[in-house]
Order: sequence, then C-alpha cells, then structure tokens
Amino acid sequence: MIRLKELRLNKGVSRIQVASAIGYSINAYIHYENETREPDISTLKLLSKYFGVSIDHIVCND
Repeated sequence: MIRLKELRLNKGVSRIQVASAIGYSINAYIHYENETREPDISTLKLLSKYFGVSIDHIVCND
C-alpha cells in the first residue's frame, strides 16, 4: 500500500499540484495514487522530498 492519497489530503493539495511539483503528468501521478502503477525509486525520492517524509513512510514500511 502506498500512502500518496493520505499524504496529499493531509497537505491540502490537489493531484495536479503534486504532479506539477514533481514534474510528472497528472495521469502518471493518478496511476501512482490509485496503485495501478508503482513509482520507481527516483519517483519515490521526489515524492519523499515533496511531502517531507521518508520513502519508508510512503510505502508503509515504518
């Protein structure tokens, strides 16, 4: 399970805002949030920095 939706809602931002901030298309981000595609390590690093949490926290390993 990936916590992207939870993190996004807690930060109070839209999917478009997250996608834009990390330099991805909205469609790519939606796939990650809906777990129809898994982000690679470089994407996880970008998301970790954006949300201010560890990669482990994003992928629920903490």
